[in-house]
Amino acid sequence: MSEVSTCLWFGKDAESAVRFYVSIVPGSTIDHIQRSPGAWPGGEAGDVILISFRLGGQSFQALNGGAPVEYGTAVSISVQCADQAEIDRLWAALTADGGAEIMCGWLRDRWGVPWQIVPEVLPRLLADPDRAVSARVFAAMQGMVKLDAAELERAAGV
Repeated sequence: MSEVSTCLWFGKDAESAVRFYVSIVPGSTIDHIQRSPGAWPGGEAGDVILISFRLGGQSFQALNGGAPVEYGTAVSISVQCADQAEIDRLWAALTADGGAEIMCGWLRDRWGVPWQIVPEVLPRLLADPDRAVSARVFAAMQGMVKLDAAELERAAGV
């Protein structure tokens, strides 16, 4: 079966973005950097045009399209974090240098790419068979910007 990858579009700074992403997400690598063999509408010969990389083992591509684009929120990179320290570390790195907090664990990095930084306890708590527990957790989550795993557990009564 063919491999499936998500392709992220950048103006001209795909390489900077990818190097940053692989530096902050464990288990990440740059697999290949494709340089343009000649001049193209977005740049010159030798410029990076496509990077194949893995974030936490997932396949991605980054394309230098020549002109920046606006990302919506219909697609995001979601990272399930083992603990609050990982949430805090990723949140700080991704919102630095022009990134922006959104809500409910969502943010945009400095390139405008949307991310969800989620504690691994959240899906379990939201799926609790006691609907009152999941409702309290959901309400607590809606009041947060960066998610707080301990606060979500307190809302669940854990």
